[in-house]
Amino acid sequence: MLERYGHGGDLRTAEEAFGMPAAQFVDFSSNMNPLGPPQSVKTVLSNYAAVIGQYPDPAVRGLRRKLAEKHQIDEQSIVVGNGAAELIDLIVRALQPERTTLAIPCFDEYGDALRKIGAAVSEIKLSADHQFQLRMEQANADCAAMPNSLYILGSPNNPTGQLVDPSLIRTLLSNGAYVVVDEAFMDFVPEESRFSLVQEAAKHERLFVIRSMTKFYSIPGIRLGYIVGTPRALSGLKRLQVPWSVNSLAMLIGEAVLEETEFSETTMAWLRQEKPWLTEQLKKIGFQVTDSAANYLLLRIPETAGLSASMLQLEMGKQGVLIRDASRFAGLNHTYIRVAIKLRAQNEQLVAAFSSCLQRSGSPSVK
Repeated sequence: MLERYGHGGDLRTAEEAFGMPAAQFVDFSSNMNPLGPPQSVKTVLSNYAAVIGQYPDPAVRGLRRKLAEKHQIDEQSIVVGNGAAELIDLIVRALQPERTTLAIPCFDEYGDALRKIGAAVSEIKLSADHQFQLRMEQANADCAAMPNSLYILGSPNNPTGQLVDPSLIRTLLSNGAYVVVDEAFMDFVPEESRFSLVQEAAKHERLFVIRSMTKFYSIPGIRLGYIVGTPRALSGLKRLQVPWSVNSLAMLIGEAVLEETEFSETTMAWLRQEKPWLTEQLKKIGFQVTDSAANYLLLRIPETAGLSASMLQLEMGKQGVLIRDASRFAGLNHTYIRVAIKLRAQNEQLVAAFSSCLQRSGSPSVK
């Protein structure tokens, strides 16, 4: 089981499981931008020794200022954290919700944070028949049954890649709910300005938006994310945050990558080309592919293959290709896996490895 610690991208566990060095794996279990990190990160790293002996700015002023300029909001509406995971934990602890609603499947960290404070959790089950899209009637029915609840919603959702309609979130807010929107993968969405609620969160007392900087810029080793809300609404979260939770290297890298406009444009051009190509190739060999607005795809294994997600993960790993066993997400069964979208040569390797596994299983779709 590669998700021993609850996440993809665990190359140490892969080394132990398959007896290969990390450098020999192609990792589709982690949803990082394959074009990164950008050159500016290497420049920061080469110069960092000169400032490593200084304390970080406890208020993260330089990065907050640049983020405020990016989103055209007040920098007092931004709190930077040690990755999105810290911010999910902090906002749950700050709000102390009596009732919380999750639309499953979703990122496991939501439920983990809620269980730590003993919060009651209600679940809206998303349906494969509707491409795992959260529908207005589902949200309205839940909100009527549980007024003043907290909703934690991924947009794009992980692992489905589906966006949440902003009008649905506005309806929840108008009905008195608190809403946390996890936009960790929103940078990959071509219509970001249409779907992101960052600017609204800076003005609404019950709306919070969490963003990650690690996925788009491929810097997961540097834990870096931020949350947007009104200054008053974020005050409780700030009181709970550990001092110097964001180190100076992360701050400098965050400031540098925000200047990478060409990198962003190249990334979007890559995704426009590779996502439809990979989707079509996977469908040809029998996978059901969920529509995705992000840089990853949720797949259903062909019934004719006779393989569970864990079995396919094992067979792929033997070929040096790592995939995510999505059956570990609440609301998905043993037929679901998740894969990142990578460069063409890597994507071709993924398809070839899948084809080999399905052929050996006797699946007629790849004969």
